[in-house]
Amino acid sequence: MADPGGGGRGAAARWLRRLLAVLLVPALAGCMLMSGEQTTIDLQSGVGNLSTSFVGAEGDEERAVRVSEGPVELQVIAILSVTSGDLSVEVLQPDGALAFAVDGRPDAEVTRSGRVRADDTGQIRYRVSARGVRDGSFQLFFQP
Repeated sequence: MADPGGGGRGAAARWLRRLLAVLLVPALAGCMLMSGEQTTIDLQSGVGNLSTSFVGAEGDEERAVRVSEGPVELQVIAILSVTSGDLSVEVLQPDGALAFAVDGRPDAEVTRSGRVRADDTGQIRYRVSARGVRDGSFQLFFQP
């Protein structure tokens, strides 16, 4: 007997793949998978650093680090390095506007800096994006 949908198992499989794509893609947006991640944070009253290294990374994620007890403007220095793949860090202002971005290059250390305001709770937000990154790291230094 013929399938009323007009395609048999092939049509059902295509329909299921489309449904999974529609359901899973939004769920994975903003998701970062990092293997072997090690993060250290050394901050004291708006001065210090955050250092993250990892074996592999894929995806996008927004993160925050508390640098003070309240709003403050700081100089932020970002340093990235990767063995392979594409790694970028975007440092954000409290309203979500881009303060500055830095893109890593394989087998090179890349540095960028800019003035950034912490929000009312003393946090600075940053977005990490990785595509096929192997042996990567990024550091954020904070100073008045």
